[in-house]
Amino acid sequence: MRVEARDLHLQLGGRPVLQGLSLELGVGWTAIVGPNGAGKSSLLRCLAGLLAPQRGELLLAGRPLRELPPAARARHLAWMAQQGETSGELNVRQTVQLGRLPHLGLVGMPGVHDEAVVQAAMARTECNAWADRRLHELSGGERQRVLLARVLATEAPLLLLDEPTTHLDAPHQVALARLFRDLAREGRGVVTVLHDLAIALHADRVLVMRQGRLLADGPPRSAVLQQALEEVFERAIRVRRDAAGRLYPSLQLDEPEGG
Repeated sequence: MRVEARDLHLQLGGRPVLQGLSLELGVGWTAIVGPNGAGKSSLLRCLAGLLAPQRGELLLAGRPLRELPPAARARHLAWMAQQGETSGELNVRQTVQLGRLPHLGLVGMPGVHDEAVVQAAMARTECNAWADRRLHELSGGERQRVLLARVLATEAPLLLLDEPTTHLDAPHQVALARLFRDLAREGRGVVTVLHDLAIALHADRVLVMRQGRLLADGPPRSAVLQQALEEVFERAIRVRRDAAGRLYPSLQLDEPEGG
């Protein structure tokens, strides 16, 4: 299952947001990074079929995305917004069960498999302990984990996640990065828009965007990609290696010479 964008052009409010962007995404964990206003979230919304570009083509498994009925699209592509909408009247389990709607429809009754999928999704995001609590009783980070569990419950092979680490503390950010790697090893595609470069550098593939264009695309250890990262963030960061050879972004806080 692959999603492909060909020569996407998108304007919002008369402003160009995507400018001739082309890419293919499939199995593996892909992180999309770039400065504010680069078009990252807009690209993800186009890939999810939520925004229609003025020009260009979107394909899912070789078929035009616009031709797929919403329910069929939802079975193949699962979307999680940066600020996901939640209803305070639903409890955690009920919210995660919404992930089964593409399979059951509005009137279908969940069966044993559906309940097992929901339970597994909650276990993977560590929200089983408060399954019966209502969403308005949860912290921002706890709600974020519930929304991710809802996405996992779709069993979609491609997950499109906009800032999934928002509101999460460091231990749960690490747990989420490990989950993304596990999902990729299981044969799923995980596409994440991230501001946290320390997490993005653990992905299989990193896309660097600037002003609606793709500046670089490759594995984190690519020297070309690292140079693009430093360039797009105006040398405010440097990509370095620790003693174990792991990559990490280093903030450049010192004033430049002559400054």
